[in-house]
Amino acid sequence: MLRRRHLLAGLGATFGAAAAGSAYALAIEPGFRLEVRHYRPRLPAWPAGFRLRIGVITDVHAGGPHMLPRRVEGIVETLQGLRPDLAVFLGDLNASHRFLTERVPPARSAAILARLRPPLGLHAVLGNHDWWDDSATARPGRRQRPEIERALLAAGIPVLENKAVRLRHDGRPFWLAGLGSMWAFGGGFGRWRGADDLSATLAAMADDAPAVLLAHEPDIFPRVPARVALTLSGHTHGGQVRLPGWAPVVPSNYGDRYAYGHIVEEGRHLIVSAGLGTSGYPVRFGAPPEIVVVELGQAEAG
Repeated sequence: MLRRRHLLAGLGATFGAAAAGSAYALAIEPGFRLEVRHYRPRLPAWPAGFRLRIGVITDVHAGGPHMLPRRVEGIVETLQGLRPDLAVFLGDLNASHRFLTERVPPARSAAILARLRPPLGLHAVLGNHDWWDDSATARPGRRQRPEIERALLAAGIPVLENKAVRLRHDGRPFWLAGLGSMWAFGGGFGRWRGADDLSATLAAMADDAPAVLLAHEPDIFPRVPARVALTLSGHTHGGQVRLPGWAPVVPSNYGDRYAYGHIVEEGRHLIVSAGLGTSGYPVRFGAPPEIVVVELGQAEAG
């Protein structure tokens, strides 16, 4: 009898822990947590002392149950309060997964983002879902641009699609370049067809001023030259479900290699944000929603 009681108690504790973990992953982490992640990388291709503070948001996937307009408004207010010099949005504005409880019109989501008004403005690139979720543009050869892009532009947010803009900060120039989505079209890992054109993007930078590249998918990173000081990406959601130091499923042809964080390869630097919303399933565990703040021209802290 005593052994049976111990067995039942152990089973009860196991089921209780599983239920608590499920509730956390389904509701608490994706719906209530928000981290602010700071990076201060030392970049070989960025001038020492040229200080620039970049606020990054990505993968909002606006919609119910977790990213309704009021929550997105709060996230935008939080980033605005961090006083970046420049803000960037790295794609995937609206949610479309099968567990979506409430849709948000793209125009409304874009209007909320447009409340970000740092001195150098807010600039965007498109993500794969910005293409996939628009049936009129989801195949190669279609001339119509995605509805998400039209909404961003109508809200006054420039979209950098294989182009670059030359900005000035504290009297010094730099390039902000944006790449088209590598997964805009297609049907499976390794078989995606993109709207990306890295050669054209690099060619748009007409002088040797330092450069930051926005690329929704981090898979472009092995092809990014050292001329680019920093690549900023989203897309992976940090794996969305992340165990200590490892994510079992990452939407990347490189597995966990570019899943999250600050990656340095051959002196080239990439920062991948876990983003904000969810796709596939409305779950996050070990990869809480986050805003990223990157401070250039300073020594790295930790």
